[in-house]
Amino acid sequence: MSASGGTKAIVAALSANLAIAVAKFVAFLFSGSSSMLAESVHSLADSGNQGLLLLGGKRAKRQATPEHPFGYGRERYIYAFLVSIVLFSVGGMFAIYEGYEKIKHPHELEHWYWPVGVLVFAIIAEAFSFRTAIKESNPLRGKQSWSQFIRRAKAPELPVVLLEDFGALVGLILALGGVGLALGTGDGVWDGIGTLCIGVLLIVIAIVLAAETKSLLLGESAGLDEVRKIEAALVDGDTVTRVIHMRTLHLGPEELLVAAKLAVQHDDTAAEVAAAINAAEARIREAVPIARAIYLEPDIYDEAAAAKGTNPAMTPSPDASPR
Repeated sequence: MSASGGTKAIVAALSANLAIAVAKFVAFLFSGSSSMLAESVHSLADSGNQGLLLLGGKRAKRQATPEHPFGYGRERYIYAFLVSIVLFSVGGMFAIYEGYEKIKHPHELEHWYWPVGVLVFAIIAEAFSFRTAIKESNPLRGKQSWSQFIRRAKAPELPVVLLEDFGALVGLILALGGVGLALGTGDGVWDGIGTLCIGVLLIVIAIVLAAETKSLLLGESAGLDEVRKIEAALVDGDTVTRVIHMRTLHLGPEELLVAAKLAVQHDDTAAEVAAAINAAEARIREAVPIARAIYLEPDIYDEAAAAKGTNPAMTPSPDASPR
């Protein structure tokens, strides 16, 4: 992931959400619209989420320590998971509560032009933020569909911002629909129904985010293309004749651990094997620069022993995501 691209998308979303949250809350005070209150809390929660993503990115840059020898790259996954919890609890559950209360105790909207004007402004601002996230994601997405990009991305920031902005836009449309129906029919229940729909939407997005980041927290292997590059870099056809088995693990979005057992010629000297291992490490780092921790073990190839050491579940499939 481009760190600058992710930061740019987060800052754009944070700026938009802070401005929108203030505008929505002012509209709620003038109109009494529960959709506006739910949406203002939603935007405030989103602002906090972007703050969490920025904090996670900063903390992930800390240097490795004896207690954490592989560094703190996974902090970005932890803070992305916290985002899903905040979105579920603060955004989704609050909106459902407000919607239920408004349906149970409906009242007519006052000063209708406030919520309508703010919603139009918010849709424009969120569309700008969403456009920025799409623009920053496209170079990394390549030929993948958007669902594949969100499922397979190792860096959590852009998928989180994309889902948040998408949810915000749909939520604004739902709020506008609820307010419009409440004004057209004179029945404030429609405002509550719109609020309920917003709450359900936020909870669904929070569950998707939680599922995606949980897999990253558990530890994912390198992508299929990266695995192929590493395997090609390991074998030189001279001293290193084949890869017996290999494991990869993302220590963070831009840090990869590689561990492999390599078959070498049985009559090579220790010096020749050591030189071949060092050369293989250099080729890996050139082919896949994010491979930071590399552990290679030379061995004499034995088909039966190799079969015992190979776990098919550790090999990524071409189109499957572990999430």
